[in-house]
Amino acid sequence: MLLTEKEVRNRLARESLRGLSGIITESKKASEILEKSFRDQQSTLNKSKTYDIFLSHSTKDKELVAGTKLILEDLGYSVYIDWIEDPQMNRSTVSKETAELLQKRMQNCKCLFYAFSTNSGQSKWMPWECGYFDGIKNGKVAVLPISVNNDKSFKGTEYLGLYYYLTIQKSQAGPVRIYIRESEESYIVYEDWMNGIKPYKR
Repeated sequence: MLLTEKEVRNRLARESLRGLSGIITESKKASEILEKSFRDQQSTLNKSKTYDIFLSHSTKDKELVAGTKLILEDLGYSVYIDWIEDPQMNRSTVSKETAELLQKRMQNCKCLFYAFSTNSGQSKWMPWECGYFDGIKNGKVAVLPISVNNDKSFKGTEYLGLYYYLTIQKSQAGPVRIYIRESEESYIVYEDWMNGIKPYKR
């Protein structure tokens, strides 16, 4: 099964935050979580820091980004989100300076997850990030579909159909793991994919 909006929002809802009172909307909680993440990392901010995952996403998906970040961090992975680690960056316009900073950051990430949502098709940056990362990291790109429904598999549209997609679920042995998939029947665990093994049919 694909990761769903409901799962992502439920993970966001479970996150407890000290000092927040009154009515706490998803948007407010997402903002607080992402701002806290930035404050926690300020002491280690530098352009040579490495990350496991570059999360390519639409800026319109703040709540989904916050929940997805928490889910990936629960599994022990570090996640780069540009407007948290680099708040001075202006993603609203395409500029040479922004592109150069993103290129540097992508060089310091092990893989790219393309957060596919109802908003991702409107992003100016996501297609460029996907193509650039694919070129410099020998295909270490996977689509992370965030499903509105309980879909079992992902059929990418246009260029996204060229890439593997991922699911996050319990393994037969018990723990929750990331699976990189070519189809519902053809998959490999994330760690093996990072070591160069391609998904295979079960």
